[in-house]
Formats: sequence, C-alpha cells, structure tokens
Amino acid sequence: MNKNFALIGVGGYIAPRHLQAIKATNNNLIAALDKFDSVGIMDSYFPDAHFFVEFERFDRHIEKLKRKRNVLLDYVSICTPNYLHDAHIRMALRRGAHAICEKPIVINPWNIDQLIEIEKESDRKVYSILQLRIHESIIALKKKVDEGPKDKIYDVDLTYLTSRGNWYHSSWKGDVSKSGGIATNIGVHFYDMLSWIFGAVKQNKVHLLDDNAAAGYLEFEKARVRWFLSIDYNNIPEKAKAEGKRTYRSITVDGEEIEFSSGFTELHTKSYESILQGGGYGLEDSKQSIEIVHDIRNASLSKLEGDYHPFLSKIKPQFSKNNKQILTSS
Repeated sequence: MNKNFALIGVGGYIAPRHLQAIKATNNNLIAALDKFDSVGIMDSYFPDAHFFVEFERFDRHIEKLKRKRNVLLDYVSICTPNYLHDAHIRMALRRGAHAICEKPIVINPWNIDQLIEIEKESDRKVYSILQLRIHESIIALKKKVDEGPKDKIYDVDLTYLTSRGNWYHSSWKGDVSKSGGIATNIGVHFYDMLSWIFGAVKQNKVHLLDDNAAAGYLEFEKARVRWFLSIDYNNIPEKAKAEGKRTYRSITVDGEEIEFSSGFTELHTKSYESILQGGGYGLEDSKQSIEIVHDIRNASLSKLEGDYHPFLSKIKPQFSKNNKQILTSS
C-alpha cells in the first residue's frame, strides 16, 4: 500500500533526493513546507502536492485531511536547518507519523534521549539518513575490519575539504547555534561511519576549530583517526586545484586509500527502501556521532603533540596564555 508523506524544507539543497526517494518507492507526497517559494522542482515529482510557506497552514492542512477525508499521514521527511530538526521530529510524532530526518538528527545528544521517550509514547519511529553505512565501499571496509584480527588497531586519516563561498557565513550554516559548527555540518556523517566501523570512542582531541576548518584526533576501540575538515578553498591541495576541483575527500586506512567518490546518487532511495521494509537507522544509531560533534564543539584545544593530521603542518594552530587559538600559515 502506498504511504502518504509530507516534506518539510522542500526548498533546500538536499530535498530533491528525498523527493526522488519518495517517488521511486511509489509513495505519495501530500504536502510540503518551506519558507522560500522557489520550489518548482516539485513539478518534476509531485505537481499535485499542496505547498505552504507557513507552518501553521501546513499543519492545519494535514489536520483537515485527516478529519474531513480520512487521509492519514504516514511519514514526515525533514530537510530543514539543523537546529529545527528536533522540533520538526516532535511535530511528526504528534501527528502520528514516523519521521525521516537528514543528518545531524539533532545538534545536542540530550535531545536524542528526550526523543526516545516521545518515540515510545507515540508508538512511531524516528529514522536518520546515514547513507555512508549503505555505501558499497564503506560496507566492504566494515566487513574487512569485522573479519580481521580482533586486537588490531587501524590507522586512519580522514580529509574532507568542500569549498564554500561567502554566502555560507551569512546563512544559518555559518551560525554555530543553528548548524552546530563545521564539524557538525559537514563532518557528522563521517563520524557516524567511523563509529559504525571502529566502535566506541576512547579519546577525542581537537587541534583546530574555527569558522572555516576543524581538525583533531579520535581514538576508537579499533582505530586511531587523524581528521581534517574545511570549507576554505585555500586548503584544497594544489594538484586538485589544477584539475579545477573545489572538493577533496580522502580516507586512508593503514595507508591504503578507500575509494568512495562515486556511488552516492541512489543512497537516499536505498535508505527509504530499507525504512519502508522495516529496517533503517534510528535514534540510538545516531547517538555516538552526535556526542562526538558536541564534544568537538565544546572542547579545549590541544597543542600539536603526538598524532595530528598532516595538513596542520600548513595551518599551524598556536595558542596564547589563555589557550585562545591563533591561526598562522607556515
């Protein structure tokens, strides 16, 4: 039986992947919401869906469908700014619908504990899109680790550089209170992937944290991870710049590159298929990655001692007597 969906945040960058997933799984979009009305993309998927720019009218429409036409809402897909996820998940559960939420599912870990309680009370589920867990290369890496020596500790370097223009800092993404900061906004899915493969966190050190870049050291049960994230084009390697690239991603495990630059186009649809078949990833699955980014955001900065990402040799964090960070280029 086809399911009825609503989508909050239909004007956003990631929303088309959700529209595609809803359509590809032969379901219905009955209502969509966004404060911006540049949503012509809906015509390619659900031209008959009702669209609203005000939450109150969106919510009223769903209520009227239920009372006047006995049309029930089964799922709410959430593609809104990070700080609104918690409120929109709660709205879905109040409406008797399951929630499918983009990452990060919330900004702070205690919100997960509260949502677990509401989830139990509502008898509905909250799902997070954790697409790296269903990427073939990442699945193969997990299989290799799971079947490898039980006492082996892997050495991992994670580098993700995705250039953003000046608009970034003027948007909600540049506001830490709304996005959670750079590690949350562009890194949370990588921390989830590392947690999924390598187990519980044993140590979390932060070497660099500003508006454009973050770096640190994470130790898991089965891995030592040096990580570097940035939205600054200046941090892109010169070879990648010469090739006209504005994004650079690399994961090495014991010096071996893990290829995962392709295979992303259908991962949202595969996530939806799993959820609709009774699978999917829930609140507990997301918790450790949310704890990691919360701790990064609130960490005291560590000096460059021991293991640290090699990119930090070009961007050297230095410290004043009160441990305030000062960035200097080498």
